[in-house]
Amino acid sequence: MNPSIADSRKQMPVFLVFKPTSARRKGALCKTIGMRHRAFVYGAPVAKYEGMTLHLVKLCVGAESVEDLQAWIDQRQAERRAKGMPAEQIHTTRMVPTKAQDLIDGGSLYWVIKGYVQARQRLVDIRPFTDEGGIKRCHLVLDPELVTTRMQPRRPFQGWRYLKPDDAPKDAVTGSGAGDIPEDMRRDLAELCLI
Repeated sequence: MNPSIADSRKQMPVFLVFKPTSARRKGALCKTIGMRHRAFVYGAPVAKYEGMTLHLVKLCVGAESVEDLQAWIDQRQAERRAKGMPAEQIHTTRMVPTKAQDLIDGGSLYWVIKGYVQARQRLVDIRPFTDEGGIKRCHLVLDPELVTTRMQPRRPFQGWRYLKPDDAPKDAVTGSGAGDIPEDMRRDLAELCLI
């Protein structure tokens, strides 16, 4: 190929179009990127898909409120410091996320408390391990800082689920007395879509 053409192609913008590999949907555009999709690039060299930030959502069993969860985090941190262990919060789960790199690249664990997503913690690391019984598990290493979010209703489910950034609730508004709203009132206002 002519070097001048190759140089001009490197400077062209890359447009990726994802098409299903199945013949019956040939020509249809797909918004999702999965194992059954191939990337076709028109007019430019092939670019590698880098992934996107993902979050996890999980039920917070035993906590009645965000304050309960914060008290539990503080208690566990104090216990770890007393034992001389690193001051990191670890949550153990049975299922190991397959998209670990996308999760620790700016992702958070969103906590569902009493049927609503109410808080989140930034994911710092994911450490798979095998327990004494030979069962594969993993430690979700979390930032101990708990961030209150806008309340988002969520039905009960088992384990954890991936959460796309567009589906994640925004952080709660701080300042101007917004943090002084009692949790019951916050829940009622969220049900009315006022906050």
